[in-house]
Amino acid sequence: MDARRSVVLVNDLRSFVDGRSVEVARTSAAGVELLGRYWDRRLDELWLDHDLGGDDTIWPVVEVLERAAFEERRFDIGVVNVHSANPGGAARIAQVLRHWGYRVRVASGSTAVGYLDGPAAS
Repeated sequence: MDARRSVVLVNDLRSFVDGRSVEVARTSAAGVELLGRYWDRRLDELWLDHDLGGDDTIWPVVEVLERAAFEERRFDIGVVNVHSANPGGAARIAQVLRHWGYRVRVASGSTAVGYLDGPAAS
């Protein structure tokens, strides 16, 4: 992967398994803050997980993206990858962001994102 590519991952537990350079937010609040750094510059890839632990979800991040598009100041994002294991949540995220003109790919089950220490034993 090109080291100059800008990639943001919003996920409470998982990371990229290939060790690629990425900025990570583990909560929606951290995701909103991190996304704000890209207000006036290109973000090549944004990876979103729906459920972020406890009652936290990705919706505050999605709302920032929506508001920006509504105000005709859409973020410059190459592709939004929705990699949630929540199929209904992933579909809703994709529907909303596509409505606002973002390029979205539903990547649920992507092997690029995983638990670095392995999933919790059951």
